[in-house]
Amino acid sequence: MVNIIIDGKRISIEEGSTILQAAEKVGIDIPTLCHLDLHDIKMVNKCATCRICVVEVEGRRNLAPACATPVYENMVVKTNTLRVLNARRTILELMLSDHPQDCLICKKSGNCKLQDLAQRFGLRQVHYYDGEKSTYIKDISTSIVRDMDKCIMCRRCETMCNNVQTVGALSAINRGFNAVVSPAFEEKLENTVCTYCGQCVAVCPVGALTEKENIWAVVDALVNKDKVVIVQTAPAVRVALGEEFGLEAGQVVTGKMVAALRRLGFDYVFDTDFAADLTIMEEGAELLDRIERYINKDETVKLPMLTSCCPGWVNFLESQFHDLLDTPSSAKSPQQMFGSIVKSYFAQKLLIPREKMVVVSVMPCLAKKFEASKEEFKVNGNPDVDICISTRELAHLKIHI
Repeated sequence: MVNIIIDGKRISIEEGSTILQAAEKVGIDIPTLCHLDLHDIKMVNKCATCRICVVEVEGRRNLAPACATPVYENMVVKTNTLRVLNARRTILELMLSDHPQDCLICKKSGNCKLQDLAQRFGLRQVHYYDGEKSTYIKDISTSIVRDMDKCIMCRRCETMCNNVQTVGALSAINRGFNAVVSPAFEEKLENTVCTYCGQCVAVCPVGALTEKENIWAVVDALVNKDKVVIVQTAPAVRVALGEEFGLEAGQVVTGKMVAALRRLGFDYVFDTDFAADLTIMEEGAELLDRIERYINKDETVKLPMLTSCCPGWVNFLESQFHDLLDTPSSAKSPQQMFGSIVKSYFAQKLLIPREKMVVVSVMPCLAKKFEASKEEFKVNGNPDVDICISTRELAHLKIHI
């Protein structure tokens, strides 16, 4: 333990801790942008690039980034002096000088850390030259939209992609106004090893990385009287959805969700649990077959067998472990199995052609959008799952309808 003084408060904290951690311990709020502390996996984004968290340290001439400066015995820290506040405001204004001013139509409006900081510091105009800006073309894939004109080089997505997910699709490139986090050679995501897990989108503090939005496709389907619209919801959705409406995180809202979906106009509401049961039976049968072949000395059989329910996991194997391509089960994921069953068995029961059916999938993972768009899950060009939306998009449907 070391003893420090922070804003006049004496505290003891573990050796190796940062000033930011010490401030959090005594309830002192230091603004951050690039800092990302994933407590559950003990992973921290240590790049300290944004400098919004600078503080004064007695005996040090320059300001120190609180997120990356370790404490030491008898350290004296001041987090709220005029010098500190002026530096933070100047840094923020420089960021905004190279940032699009389209907040009203930005998807992250109202949920943007840069916007929140501009409001917090009372920035009403930018005094610095804003003529030279990067001019990156939007990279729009089936799951993720990259707008690198809005990248602030916090590198949170890079840490998440490389150190947590170990995918390695993103890294810092270029310098100056053109510095962004991007795939190698500025390739589009669809041409990289990206698994579309969506974790980069989850940690991006601005609108540089967002999900491909399919809300209006759902709205168009719901108002089309010639279509029978069927929705399936993943089990995680009924637990996460309530948080978007101010309920306690983790609260189960199954009944409210189903009632809302019916009032939105969906003709039939299903839980993907049904298709998950089918998947378990198919994968169980396949496992028994593999074990029997293994007992009979079939050298081509692969054991152990891994589930193929997660498209991000399958993408990861395909791009990183080519020698394990036969290890996952050959069964479809519950999402795709549901779409296939609905547009075959259920369509026959209702006496409705599959072309008149629209299957909407509500999933917690952006990789499901990519999976639903794959050609192998189409029959004569008609997909098993027509539209895939995230939990966030389902919550936003209340605004559109």
